[in-house]
Amino acid sequence: MSKPVKQIHLAAHFPGVNNTTVWSDPQAGSHIEFESFVRLAQTAERAKFDFFFLAEGLRLREQGGEIYDLDVVGRPDTFTVLAALAAVTERLGLAGTINSTFNEPYEVARQFASLDHLSAGRAAWNVVTSWDAFTGENFRRGGFLPQDERYTRAQTFLDTALELFDSWRGDEIAADASTGQYLRDAAAGSFQHEDDHFDIAGRFSVPRSPQGRPVVLQAGDSDGGREFAAASADAIFSRHGTLEAGQAFYADVKGRLAKYGRRHDQLVVLPAATFVLGDTDADAQERAVVVRRQQVSGQTAIKLLEQLWNADLSGYDPDGPLPDFDPVVGENTIAKGRASVRMHRDPVATAREYRALAEAKNLSIRDVIIQVGGRQTFIGSAATIATRINELVQADASDGFILVPHVTPGGLDGFADSVVPLLQEWGVFREEYTGTTLREHLGLDAP
Repeated sequence: MSKPVKQIHLAAHFPGVNNTTVWSDPQAGSHIEFESFVRLAQTAERAKFDFFFLAEGLRLREQGGEIYDLDVVGRPDTFTVLAALAAVTERLGLAGTINSTFNEPYEVARQFASLDHLSAGRAAWNVVTSWDAFTGENFRRGGFLPQDERYTRAQTFLDTALELFDSWRGDEIAADASTGQYLRDAAAGSFQHEDDHFDIAGRFSVPRSPQGRPVVLQAGDSDGGREFAAASADAIFSRHGTLEAGQAFYADVKGRLAKYGRRHDQLVVLPAATFVLGDTDADAQERAVVVRRQQVSGQTAIKLLEQLWNADLSGYDPDGPLPDFDPVVGENTIAKGRASVRMHRDPVATAREYRALAEAKNLSIRDVIIQVGGRQTFIGSAATIATRINELVQADASDGFILVPHVTPGGLDGFADSVVPLLQEWGVFREEYTGTTLREHLGLDAP
């Protein structure tokens, strides 16, 4: 029996806290003005994407005591932006990152339940954790959680929020059809939760939302993150965009579902992906080289290298050789609030790999950073990119992709106008929305 053809899921990410965005491009727009968010979201909806995704950081990152060059300074609050977008979109899902380490379940649940009502069932919550004491300084309880405890709190936080979402569930909750007002009931919204992290009781103030409760997303790639997603998430992000790595990740997270009584189709796997489109494959390859050099200027290359070396390298020439001394091991004193620092588990070994690469190919600092940090997942003509996306999804390397354009807010236009029509023509992507809620877009059961 032949394998059924999978339908592809697509989402759009509004970037801005990394070196994906090309700030120097004349077409690059504001990351603060509402019209930028509107344009990207409405383009995604025009192309029938599943959802629009907005990440959020709780503190501006610093490097060498100054605000990190590539950060957006002063981007509006996630909930505020998504609520405003609910008024200018009709079917597009609205997903936001909200931290489980420094927030409280009642407040977050109330905000997401409200967004789900305002959007008629299109809200999604990307549950993230933080190990960062620097970020924690912005909050009353301060400090941070050790890495081995952060997912324990996140799971408890999510479980508590789900109890709040579900506290209005039941046949005893009814609404007056003429006024839309909920009938009074002693049980409506009542909750009580006590554990090592939370001790709360009361009455939840927002009735059950149109899709039951918001879709839950998870972005962690660690073993703890994967387990958290298998237990509780509706979709998991991934950084694994190649066939082999994607299939390994896909099989791993899907293989964890059974022990939680969940089916294979109850978790959607969505790697982040960048793209460079051209009229031909050769044209796209040429453009990709230009884009990468725009993304990694000489100054950016030094900043990124400092995060590995944990040392001030401002005196180094980005077009010159790598430092001849090893990275400073221990607490990072150069970068503050940057999760990427922890990605280098063995800085000395990573530096050794960089030097070997530089020597073998005669590369400068900037060249090395460009080569090791390559971000273009898909490069080619519309037909080439559409074919590759479909191949990866049908081969179970993913269920779709979260697209990150390198120019905001117009960077998704070309993909919407050229790649999406091909996927629709091949019958692997919707031509029209068939549902109204995000759960329906993602093919998820009602909770």
